[in-house]
Amino acid sequence: MDAAESMADGRPSPPDPPAGLSEREVAILVFERQWWRYAGAKEEAIRDQFALSSTRYYQLLNQLLEKPEALQADPMLVKRLRKLRTTRQRKRVARRLGIEGR
Repeated sequence: MDAAESMADGRPSPPDPPAGLSEREVAILVFERQWWRYAGAKEEAIRDQFALSSTRYYQLLNQLLEKPEALQADPMLVKRLRKLRTTRQRKRVARRLGIEGR
């Protein structure tokens, strides 16, 4: 099936999962790319879509962000999430040390 045929019904065919990533890991990346589209809180969407607690979801996400395959699959998203994680970690450390954040 070529691209024109896959667009015949109005939807592109889903891309093949990148090598080295499970279906759940790909689903997590897709969710992080577009979670804001879901109605309600992100935590509720996590429970509905993955049947996981928020804590477990974020543990899995952090493990996923360290995988080179995730970086290869969606470099902009993974870099953005890594940067956000680093910023949050720095703010937590600054609060613990009593340093005002900038």
